[in-house]
Amino acid sequence: MPNSAARAPLSAARTGWPALLTLMGSLAALQLWLRPLLPVDETRYLSVAWEMWSRGDFLVPYLNAQPYSHKPPLLFWMIQALWGLFGVSQWPARLLPVFFSAVALWGTARLARQLWPQCPQTAQIVPWLLFGGLFWMNFYTLVQFDLLLVLAALLLWAGVLRADTRAGRGWLWLALGTAMGILAKGPVILLMLLPALLLAPWWRPSAPLRGWVRWYLWALAALSLGVALALAWALPAASAGGEAYRQAIFWGQSAGRIVASFAHRAPWWEYLLWFPLLLLPWVLWPPLWRGLRRLSPTDSGVRFCLAVLLPALLAFSLISGKQAKYLLPLLPLAVLLLARALALVATTGRWSLWPAALLLMLLGGALSGLAWWPAAAAPAWTHGVSRGWGPALMLGALPYFFLRLAPPMALRAMVVASVLGSATLYAALVHPLAPHYRLQSLATRLGDLQQQGHALAWVGRYHGQFQFLGRLRSPLKALSGDGLRPWLHSHPQGYVLIRYADPQPQVPAGLLVQPYRSGSLVLWPAQRLLHSPRWLDALTGNA
Repeated sequence: MPNSAARAPLSAARTGWPALLTLMGSLAALQLWLRPLLPVDETRYLSVAWEMWSRGDFLVPYLNAQPYSHKPPLLFWMIQALWGLFGVSQWPARLLPVFFSAVALWGTARLARQLWPQCPQTAQIVPWLLFGGLFWMNFYTLVQFDLLLVLAALLLWAGVLRADTRAGRGWLWLALGTAMGILAKGPVILLMLLPALLLAPWWRPSAPLRGWVRWYLWALAALSLGVALALAWALPAASAGGEAYRQAIFWGQSAGRIVASFAHRAPWWEYLLWFPLLLLPWVLWPPLWRGLRRLSPTDSGVRFCLAVLLPALLAFSLISGKQAKYLLPLLPLAVLLLARALALVATTGRWSLWPAALLLMLLGGALSGLAWWPAAAAPAWTHGVSRGWGPALMLGALPYFFLRLAPPMALRAMVVASVLGSATLYAALVHPLAPHYRLQSLATRLGDLQQQGHALAWVGRYHGQFQFLGRLRSPLKALSGDGLRPWLHSHPQGYVLIRYADPQPQVPAGLLVQPYRSGSLVLWPAQRLLHSPRWLDALTGNA
């Protein structure tokens, strides 16, 4: 006979914010402690914030002394506000996305209360499901723009729902969310807003037909206000940044990406494969599938989530540039549906925890397999992975094969399994990989050289990896292969960074060699190259 705990109804669950935030904070501390700022994205974004700060120019973002048009300024403004309070360092910026994540968990739970006020247990489930997803759990400590876009989407969705009852405040939230989204990542926020507005007669069929004309007029006014707030930055910035910058922010970074992305191009169907993977391990959990079959097609909350999620996913699929993180703003909608489904599952019986056990066994097996990888074919960093991590994780999976927990505790046990798997992967892999991404020592050396008056250059496309880390006040000259020799003759006391594909390049002794990703960086004094024709010829392709 199952005990009374196994019969505990799901409605007896509580959100358990202290426990959830403890898990979230502990995993974030581990990730931030072990992982350096990652090139090229994290180092680039902090470099843009640093250049705005050091220039005293908070209107136009700059990278390596050139206007940076790839992203709007909201995240950079927030980083600089924290620097104004706590001083310039990496930690305020690195803790910012963790704060964004906590607010997103709260905001999604609040949205659940708006959608299903008669079912408070849905709001109690939502934060655990959202944080417990493996993708979210391994993204929320990265200095990126996508979590800020999630917050903007949650704000405007809350505004759309509130506009039904308290129209004035609801439309104001929508306008603020629209402006925040545009300033966070551009017009992509409209893909999350327009379906909610245009399909309102479907997800709120009980509303009188004569009221929809007024609805759309108010929606147009709120949307126009949001766009106007964003233009209050964009127009002066376009004037100050020059013609190329103006063209980029009004066309190249919006419509240009849609028609023919200059980066991350992928076929239209790729997101159909990615999106279910972003919901692991929940898509493997049997109670969710049982609950999904019980969702009512007439439920206005279900309809709202589908009305936004499906058109937005289709629109994202038609955009040529694709990365898994671009779908992050859609995860709250999917999690809301899953939470509603879980709330409908029968409150008796025992939930299986086999997906948690399977997850830990697979991750443990993968780590154990690194020890059996043939040394000749294995990357060098695999030799630094301790052989004990894999068996330890597989051992931690064993209790999940036998645990029989009441529904609320089963949900939390699944999240704990995800945290355990993610933390073990970090502990096992980041230590041997970190030296290939930790650029602080080299950046400090570049900063010292620049302060001493030496010119600095980089061969190839430069992504600003060293501007913040080295607190550089002047740009690095980005050179092509043909431009290296003239630059050396013009700056005989300068230094140039050369990237090599080999992690252990064959270069003269005494040079500073930094492991970098799959290869290495070598800091060459200009004098050394000028007096070594053989090495210079090899670098310029004239050997």
